[in-house]
Amino acid sequence: MTEQLTIVKVGGKIVEAPDTLSRLLADFAAIEGKKLLVHGGGRSATQLAAKLGIETKMVDGRRITDDAMLDVVTMVYGGLVNKRIVAGLQATGVNALGVTGADMDVIRSVKRPVKTIDYGWVGDVSRVDGDALSRLIDSGVVPVVAPLTHDGHGHILNTNADTMAGATASALARHYSVRLVFCFEKEGVLLDENDDSTAIAHLDRNRYADLKAKGIVAGGMIPKLDNAFATIDAGVAEVVITKASNLNDLTRGTHIS
Repeated sequence: MTEQLTIVKVGGKIVEAPDTLSRLLADFAAIEGKKLLVHGGGRSATQLAAKLGIETKMVDGRRITDDAMLDVVTMVYGGLVNKRIVAGLQATGVNALGVTGADMDVIRSVKRPVKTIDYGWVGDVSRVDGDALSRLIDSGVVPVVAPLTHDGHGHILNTNADTMAGATASALARHYSVRLVFCFEKEGVLLDENDDSTAIAHLDRNRYADLKAKGIVAGGMIPKLDNAFATIDAGVAEVVITKASNLNDLTRGTHIS
């Protein structure tokens, strides 16, 4: 029987605040079996940039990453936020290893081409080395992946954490029965965005298309769900979209399988 691997993607809001980080680490440590964590850290990057006098520019929620901002996100994502998570997990008995896509060449990207907007040093994932990651995981290591990749030519690239989690889950589906968990601030995919009690327990493509056509599912949830269904197509067994505080009970939230 194929072993289960749980991949958890958690946003910066959760890992940057001491109280929510502490709960996340305890709940993540309690997940049985093999696991991997992908994290964000945008708020900390914005705060450090401000202290350094570097302007933060965002377009549709995406960070414009020029040379100065690339230095900031590399320091924050690959350093400060990542190592706090790793140290916290070590304290719970989890043998965590912090990595970016450049480490062991596990995740490569291509620099996003300039169309109407030049995002700078932003990468779109082109390859994930699932074999290398699986060797780490099978040795008892729990990878903690920062939202940074590289292009193979010496450039670090700022990369969307949701995309990295989906691509990593897809690559590892050859090795494990993968459960991918996207943690965010809502109970799940909601019929009423202001009412957590309206979370949809199970979502398939037909219902998703219907909810999108009616405008019930809109905005940032669309790329998240498109990503989720793409991972299912790639062999991921299940995707769960839920609150980080539900990590200790993954029967909750919205399930896609």
